[in-house]
Amino acid sequence: MASDPGLIRMWSALSTVCAVLLTLGVLAALDASVPILVTGALTAMVTTAAVTEPRPRDQALTLALGVPVALAVLAVGSALAPYRVAADVVFVLLIFAALYIRRLGPRATALGIFSFQLFFVTQFVETRVEQLPQLFLAALVAFGSSALVRFAVLRSPPERTLARLQRAFRLRLALVLDALTETAQGGSEAPRAERAADDLRRHTARLHTAALMIQKQLQIGTPDERTATAIQRRVADAETAAERLAVLVLRALRPGADVDTLTPHLTKALPAGSAVDARDAATLPVLVSELRALRLAIAPGPLRSADAGPAEVRKRLLGYRGDEHLPDASPAMQDVFRSTGDLARALSGLHQAVDGHTPAAEGTSVAAQSRAKLTAEHSGPAKDAIPRQRGPRIRPTTRTALQVATGSALAVVGGELISPERWYWAVFTCWVVFIGTASTGEILVRGYRRLLGTVAGVVAGLALAALVGDTSWLAFALAGLSVFGMYYTLAVSYTLMSFFVTTMLGMLYTLLHTLTPGVLVVRIEETALGIACGLAAALLVLPVRTRERTDQLLLDALERLRAVLSQSLAPLGGKSGEDLLGPARALDSALDSLRLSVQPLITPISPLRSRRRTALLVLGLLETAAFHARSLAATAELVPAGFHIGPDSRLVKEACRIDRNLATLINQIAAQGHSDTTLGRGPGVPTQLGVTEGAAHAEDINATRRVLRHLQRVDESLQGLARTLHQPVHDDS
Repeated sequence: MASDPGLIRMWSALSTVCAVLLTLGVLAALDASVPILVTGALTAMVTTAAVTEPRPRDQALTLALGVPVALAVLAVGSALAPYRVAADVVFVLLIFAALYIRRLGPRATALGIFSFQLFFVTQFVETRVEQLPQLFLAALVAFGSSALVRFAVLRSPPERTLARLQRAFRLRLALVLDALTETAQGGSEAPRAERAADDLRRHTARLHTAALMIQKQLQIGTPDERTATAIQRRVADAETAAERLAVLVLRALRPGADVDTLTPHLTKALPAGSAVDARDAATLPVLVSELRALRLAIAPGPLRSADAGPAEVRKRLLGYRGDEHLPDASPAMQDVFRSTGDLARALSGLHQAVDGHTPAAEGTSVAAQSRAKLTAEHSGPAKDAIPRQRGPRIRPTTRTALQVATGSALAVVGGELISPERWYWAVFTCWVVFIGTASTGEILVRGYRRLLGTVAGVVAGLALAALVGDTSWLAFALAGLSVFGMYYTLAVSYTLMSFFVTTMLGMLYTLLHTLTPGVLVVRIEETALGIACGLAAALLVLPVRTRERTDQLLLDALERLRAVLSQSLAPLGGKSGEDLLGPARALDSALDSLRLSVQPLITPISPLRSRRRTALLVLGLLETAAFHARSLAATAELVPAGFHIGPDSRLVKEACRIDRNLATLINQIAAQGHSDTTLGRGPGVPTQLGVTEGAAHAEDINATRRVLRHLQRVDESLQGLARTLHQPVHDDS
């Protein structure tokens, strides 16, 4: 559940396999021939995987519209099979149309996939016009099986998927706390200290991924907008609190190392720092006990532990936020205990929003304030800062359609020269290396991963074929397992997906009695040719260089970062506050896109070592700034209503300087360094600032201090980013 949030990959793979097995069972009962069985199985695979709309009624309509499209394509493909040139031309035109109509939405995308891949099926199986009645029957059975599995056998309503995602989020949060407990138990001198820190970093990153998946599912899984906003906010609070606690624990265990982020891009290993002093070492068992109490609080229900009741545990943890019963330790360790109180508060809010659990009443003022803040929700939807569009005016769908059509035409010619019987593998490879890519570098990375998986799959396919022999049912079973592996690994490893595709083809060729070592060698040759044709088309037809793509996404991320900062600081300046969650999540989405776009630069096989180091450093600094911006947004909501930064001219000046630096950095990147403006470095964000009203509560003072610290870290990250990008920085102080 934790490794596959919402069981989405498992559900997709099972649905495809069940649809294929049901189709094969019906066709086998009708005594269909092996080519018809293969056609039905491949059609069931396509119809199950291509429909990706979230709502069941939309899925049903897409499947219904796909039936006439599929029948027409099967008829055209079978009629053109003897006419090679005409079939090639139609194939290329179908590819162009299938990609061009993606601009119309997911339904048009699914229908385009139906048309392209079912035409491919006719060429693969070498169907003929006289087989059309049987082919039509196989297609109808495949569509019916897909619908039956989707809407009855393995029905998964959006609400159920959302519930599984929320459970997966809790489990990933539990893994973060397990890693934190192990880190605190061993300390920085333990033999597994670095490995424990790596585990902590990995689990925190996976927690962030689960939070983003919940955000996407909330749009369809929760009809009530107020409830969706509450869940989204509480999930974000819990994620931010857990990430902050992880950073503070590592900082306390490594005094003087100034651990500032969990991102793996800045350094391979966390700095060692100096030894933990005696007071902090004596406090570590208490910290481990509190982390275990938080670990028990992950499950639905109230806080509890082995040595105290739920109310007492909750009161003790929340009390740390107001400096109650803090241990005699260093300020860094005391910050860790305050952060455990923040996480306890976030967990209570998560239970309240997701489970409807209301904690028992406590008599402390801290608990009363926390309970009041937990119930205060914005009723409107989250607002998102939309960055302006850059780059050429041509639509991405049009560019991709032209590129793939050109590459496919080249692949048809080259594929015919290599093998007139297997030419379509080059065309299919040219198609798939473009899906989900946006630059030549991304196409190159996907291409080499596909080639690597194909070579491994050829070896495995030959070995399995030797074991299978003439046992058809075993070949079908192994093909089914390969189908499951394809869809289960698609989102995590393109190399593994390509491996399972090739092993499945090996089993299909075994069933068709056409498998020879030469056939699979041709598969490798055609795959390499398809990759080469795709790269050639990407370089020659409306090319998008990797640097252009990464610069555009970097600009978008910086704009969203600026929106988060401005909206987070607005309430502190006495202005009316807006929802901070929407801009923060928009920043996360922009960072995810940037991470994908820089893969060609940071892949281990990249020969451009200096560009790889620069890309990793830029990504690390931006992720650090984003972490502190998210934490700033979450903390800004905890600052007392009477606190304003307006009376303090120092903070007003520094906030304006940071915003001006961000705007300058954006303009510098957009102008490719030709702008005359430079970033300014001031005296720094004040580390202490008084609360104008209600200063009696320690948790208010701590929240204020945390806001200042996060703002200071953002400032430092932006200056580091400017230096990395060779942008001038002058001293404004």
